[in-house]
Amino acid sequence: MEGFCSGKDFKIGECDGQKVVDGEVMPLVLLPIESNKRDLDSLLSVLRKNKDWFEQMIIKNSAVLLRGFDVQNAQDFNEVVETFGWEDMRYVGPAPRTHIYKRVWTANEGPLSEFIYYHHEMVLFKECPKKLMLFCEVPPPEGGETPFVPSFRVTERMLVEFPEAVEEMEAKGLRYTFSALSKNDTSSMRGRGWEDAFGTSDRREAECRANALGMEIEWLPNGGAKTILGPRSLTKVFEGRKGRRMWFNTVVGMHGKEYSSATMADGSEIPANVAKRCGEIIEEESIQFKWEKGDVLFFDNLALLHGRRPSLPPRRVLVTTCK
Repeated sequence: MEGFCSGKDFKIGECDGQKVVDGEVMPLVLLPIESNKRDLDSLLSVLRKNKDWFEQMIIKNSAVLLRGFDVQNAQDFNEVVETFGWEDMRYVGPAPRTHIYKRVWTANEGPLSEFIYYHHEMVLFKECPKKLMLFCEVPPPEGGETPFVPSFRVTERMLVEFPEAVEEMEAKGLRYTFSALSKNDTSSMRGRGWEDAFGTSDRREAECRANALGMEIEWLPNGGAKTILGPRSLTKVFEGRKGRRMWFNTVVGMHGKEYSSATMADGSEIPANVAKRCGEIIEEESIQFKWEKGDVLFFDNLALLHGRRPSLPPRRVLVTTCK
């Protein structure tokens, strides 16, 4: 039901696909309190006034959707982001992306026909962003949703179905590998070349930058690179999130793929039935809504996995990540 949030500066709305998880609505939808308060300046003023409250809502509800405001383009989106004063964090990973304006980038530029599997942004690195913000500049005519999953629910259900396997993976830790070409290949949603990813074409410098991120590199005969990461944890508990044990890994997304692998850190295999069932649980727990033009979505990256459904063109969603 529609109502008013504390401070009387937003109206609480609804969207198709919302779910109540452990007593919290996901996503929390915030609308202009009046039709004449939907312009960008009014939104920025309200956000500045409610910065602390808004950040609490991101942690409490894990996902917050600003809808119905006049956010038109990358410049407007950047102003929304910068209102909070959160420190920027440059994306590192396999997804091909293009810098648009200041802190704003395109989301994964891989083919819209492909499903981008659920993940916590930059989950494999020593430091990952706490917040992920998405802006819908051009909503897709069909598909293209950004589904997300409360990560703790995956852990809860996996512990019920596979307690021994979960605790073995937790005890041993995980090891991941990922192979990348030298140059970008935008025909693949994982086609970012290692030169772009590490910001250099010098192999020695790339190795140094990879090591700083907590990974090693093996050079491939075709000029590509194989990155090796591990050991990594299976789950994590983060402060201020009710002690929830987050499924903070990318086992399903990388297990048994042509370009990647996920094993236990000692080299032992993750049972295929465990990975398969985990993928089913993640999908069963997913939440999604239809994008509308001007939507600004805030994710608690420590609490949510997210992905992208296949889409008909055009679709343009921009992104920024913050510490």
